[in-house]
Amino acid sequence: MNLKIRNFTRAKRQADFRRGIILICSAKSADSFELLTGGRQAFPDERNSFPNLMPSSPEIVGEKPLRNSAAAPLAHEAIHDTVVGILEKEGRGALLDVPAGEGALAARLIAAGFSVSCSDLYPEIFRLESIPIRQGDLNGELPFAHHSFDFVTCLEGLEHIENPQQAIREFARVLRPGGTVIVSIPNILNIEERLKWLLYGYTSHFKPMTRAQVQRLRAEYDNREEIAAHVNPIGYSELRYILEKYGFQIARVYRDKPKSNAWLYWPIVFLIRVIARLTPAAKRRERWTEELASDEVLLGGNTLIVQAVLSQVS
Repeated sequence: MNLKIRNFTRAKRQADFRRGIILICSAKSADSFELLTGGRQAFPDERNSFPNLMPSSPEIVGEKPLRNSAAAPLAHEAIHDTVVGILEKEGRGALLDVPAGEGALAARLIAAGFSVSCSDLYPEIFRLESIPIRQGDLNGELPFAHHSFDFVTCLEGLEHIENPQQAIREFARVLRPGGTVIVSIPNILNIEERLKWLLYGYTSHFKPMTRAQVQRLRAEYDNREEIAAHVNPIGYSELRYILEKYGFQIARVYRDKPKSNAWLYWPIVFLIRVIARLTPAAKRRERWTEELASDEVLLGGNTLIVQAVLSQVS
């Protein structure tokens, strides 16, 4: 798997490793660090383990002993950096982070001045002390009222669920008019992934999932295989269609970071862009040709980050 996710079945080893990390915090990140550590010493002398219990209803999960160590990002750090950079330019307001994972992004956004609410299918993995979290399934209805938020962030979410349309529909429901959603998806349309699809019949992010592999993921993640399994190969075109269907207008597309070996594919990129230029203008607009040949998509990294604004309220 391409996700840099902590293995929840090896929590003891993680805790030992975390205690050996030397953190150098700047003054700017001091608030974030306090949130990540719960305001305690950097290297508490305690061991953590994740319980095997799931809350049976979407109630707020209260203070729990397990939430007592630093939250690790379940997405690449570059994705969090990009999203925080986007939102720091926006006005502050109520923000929903779903899936929240361990709470790493939420901590940074709280430090940036946002009023953050958190939700996750598995709230027991959440690690921020004093921050409530609700159990929520992106395949169903989220446990929040209509028009509750100004922002929604959904990183490493849509590719893990059965029904991305339901998730986007819910984002439109809980956002206020003019609200912003920021979602990330694996970039299956960059030039490297297009060639892998041609050669192998699958991309790096969506390899064949055998029964044995599913069983292995269930064992490694304590029956929480949704955390790691990429099951829905959603690309830019599909995401844009769904966003526009539910009243969103894409404001901008970002890439997490350029691929270092992108120069190897320049001859093919050049050919694709020549063909795009030779395509009639009406067809280019209809097929989103320029967007699909843009640097963000065609020469993008492993992840696309899409910022969209709710222009219509259903």
